[in-house]
Amino acid sequence: MLGICRGRRKFLAASLSLLCIPAITWIYLFSGSFEDGKPVSLSPLESQAHSPRYTASSQRERESLEVRMREVEEENRALRRQLSLAQGRAPSHRRGNHSKTYSMEEGTGDSENLRAGIVAGNSSECGQQPVVEKCETIHVAIVCAGYNASRDVVTLVKSVLFHRRNPLHFHLIADSIAEQILATLFQTWMVPAVRVDFYNADELKSEVSWIPNKHYSGIYGLMKLVLTKTLPANLERVIVLDTDITFATDIAELWAVFHKFKGQQVLGLVENQSDWYLGNLWKNHRPWPALGRGYNTGVILLLLDKLRKMKWEQMWRLTAERELMGMLSTSLADQLPCFWNVQLSDHTRSEQCYRDVSDLKVIHWNSPKKLRVKNKHVEFFRNLYLTFLEYDGNLLRRELFGCPSEADVNSENLQKQLSELDEDDLCYEFRRERFTVHRTHLYFLHYEYEPAADSTDVTLVAQLSMDRLQMLEAICKHWEGPISLALYLSDAEAQQFLRYAQGSEVLMSRHNVGYHIVYKEGQFYPVNLLRNVAMKHISTPYMFLSDIDFLPMYGLYEYLRKSVIQLDLANTKKAMIVPAFETLRYRLSFPKSKAELLSMLDMGTLFTFRYHVWTKGHAPTNFAKWRTATTPYRVEWEADFEPYVVVRRDCPEYDRRFVGFGWNKVAHIMELDVQEYEFIVLPNAYMIHMPHAPSFDITKFRSNKQYRICLKTLKEEFQQDMSRRYGFAALKYLTAENNS
Repeated sequence: MLGICRGRRKFLAASLSLLCIPAITWIYLFSGSFEDGKPVSLSPLESQAHSPRYTASSQRERESLEVRMREVEEENRALRRQLSLAQGRAPSHRRGNHSKTYSMEEGTGDSENLRAGIVAGNSSECGQQPVVEKCETIHVAIVCAGYNASRDVVTLVKSVLFHRRNPLHFHLIADSIAEQILATLFQTWMVPAVRVDFYNADELKSEVSWIPNKHYSGIYGLMKLVLTKTLPANLERVIVLDTDITFATDIAELWAVFHKFKGQQVLGLVENQSDWYLGNLWKNHRPWPALGRGYNTGVILLLLDKLRKMKWEQMWRLTAERELMGMLSTSLADQLPCFWNVQLSDHTRSEQCYRDVSDLKVIHWNSPKKLRVKNKHVEFFRNLYLTFLEYDGNLLRRELFGCPSEADVNSENLQKQLSELDEDDLCYEFRRERFTVHRTHLYFLHYEYEPAADSTDVTLVAQLSMDRLQMLEAICKHWEGPISLALYLSDAEAQQFLRYAQGSEVLMSRHNVGYHIVYKEGQFYPVNLLRNVAMKHISTPYMFLSDIDFLPMYGLYEYLRKSVIQLDLANTKKAMIVPAFETLRYRLSFPKSKAELLSMLDMGTLFTFRYHVWTKGHAPTNFAKWRTATTPYRVEWEADFEPYVVVRRDCPEYDRRFVGFGWNKVAHIMELDVQEYEFIVLPNAYMIHMPHAPSFDITKFRSNKQYRICLKTLKEEFQQDMSRRYGFAALKYLTAENNS
């Protein structure tokens, strides 16, 4: 076997000497000190050397740096000549991962240096890979901005978590939108041995905004240039990833490559696999200057400590300023060098990066077309990506046995609460659901909201699962104001929803709808958790607490805003009731006025909501009075009252102990009453419940005796909690329950 391995090594060395088309490249950067060892001021505002602000000392420092950069450029030209000669000799039909080293300090003529930097291809079975310690933390930096990129990050992270065997520390350079989304996601994901830190991307814009840019990633792609300054000073090395990356192997294999860095090696990069930087794609094509095809920054290995010592900040600024003198914009300026990076965009040479599926390590969808790119094996790559896209993220909450995790207060408190539950209790599953932490992805789609000038804006709040998706378009047609929705979906269903929404002209035309995905876990529908998620993430002073099965009357949004002023909701504790009706007809000519609705009530086309199965739920609304009312009127709380109300955003949350069917709204209205909210019925407002098949939870309630017993137990415990919290004021609820 040893002889076979030696033979393979000789064959590999011979192949590499013939095929000099680089796939994996190490770049050596000079780390010698500059004159006086002082940083050079290279702000774009001070780019003219003759500025009177320049001192003689700073001028000398700049000249010293310029001399060094000219030496680097001479070495680059020498390497270009070597590359062109090698590519002219290399057979075009050969494939494989080949690597080289390049030292800016020693030049490129030393063939010994070239051989020393060669790294075995992915398919090699004999070369010993450097070992990553079992519990060594791997640091990963990602620049992320906006709603779409936040979704992409989730798929990337899933692919990393799926293969990983080491603790991970993610450093996310994010704008305010991405930070809000991803902070909540990781907090609720609760993956062991994963730490996440955020860095404000908005504060970094000024560092790179002076560079003109046409790339589809925008200014954020350029922020990789300032990572040495942004990331913690004690962080020595980091893997930098684009959001459109998919891992097909353990990221520790990539981290192990740091152990192969020698001398002045500071960057690990992969050559671009397209001909963009060769400048021959079309007439007058003028890309930014690059070494050969240039290098792609989808995956970068950075030795931060050495980069800081060599004054990377000054070097890249000087180079960018000089090149901008003859270039109008960067276009693909962020697409510089990178490593382990099979680039799937049109007209690339990515097929030269692998011979077999086992060779694949990292896939990079670095085209605006993403999954629609042209590639011989694109179906395979697409299926791999979709696997992680729809993979159940809850399954990635795996412990790393033998590796101590950092103490997490939330996790410890959760474990303590769960340990106090009696697993022999027949209602154990109900009680446990109250403490379940559901992974939550806020603002799954793009969201925009401009606050109303008069501070009367109202958000419609609702929750739904996949079987109610068809209601979304109708609600958007009936309610033009902002909407906050919590959707209870699996990972695969979330992608189905995304495709549904993107294919709907109605939904895509609305940017004031916040879609918050709460991922499925457990056997119950966490209805009140969903309501709380939707309530928590509204942007208006008031909210209309509705259900997804109801269509509000046309014009209700504007009517509620006027009622907010009329009833002085800003300064009083009021809950405005929107009377609820229902139809048993799937096709309904929706009433356009109260008069038309009353006519339909008289004809039997409409009914007061649940009058035939649960009269107590809405009877206190006093529909008889509503028929002739022209002004708002007050009603008193009664047992089991559960109207749909408009309240200030600071109202109490729903009680999470109630899951599935039963008492979820009743308990909330009871708490509003004990906090002395006035219930005011609006005389010219209405909503209509649309028919649908019975939910799974109501079916369980009706058919499962134990379900009903547990619900009764939870009701009693809730009332006892109310008595402890509110004292004498809550006694009437116990009396009302006994009399009902």
